[in-house]
Amino acid sequence: MLASDEKQPAAVLKTQRCAKVDQARPCAQARVNGSVMAMKKLRHEAELFKAALLAGIKYAQERGAVEFEPTDSASLKLLYVYRLLVHDKIIQPLPEDQVAENTMRHKLAIWYAKQLPKDHPLLS
Repeated sequence: MLASDEKQPAAVLKTQRCAKVDQARPCAQARVNGSVMAMKKLRHEAELFKAALLAGIKYAQERGAVEFEPTDSASLKLLYVYRLLVHDKIIQPLPEDQVAENTMRHKLAIWYAKQLPKDHPLLS
């Protein structure tokens, strides 16, 4: 390790390592309680998240766990769907100090991407 790297916080080193490993797919950064956490950026993550949220809402309503109102915000729906999927052990929970909107969006996008067939356009 270089002497200049030793002076930098660990979170900064993680983002630098991530950027050096894969230049074609940059990492997203989420701030959680003042620290920076690097997440591998998915292609078409916004579209994957939208589809994942719709699938999660459908799952929750079919399960009979919730009835969303038209005035409920996307953030509220995201939090509920995330907590329900964790409760049902469908996705692995994030550490409580890392639960933020960006990380939950990313987690739902990954969950949905794993359910899609390999040749789906959102995965290319």
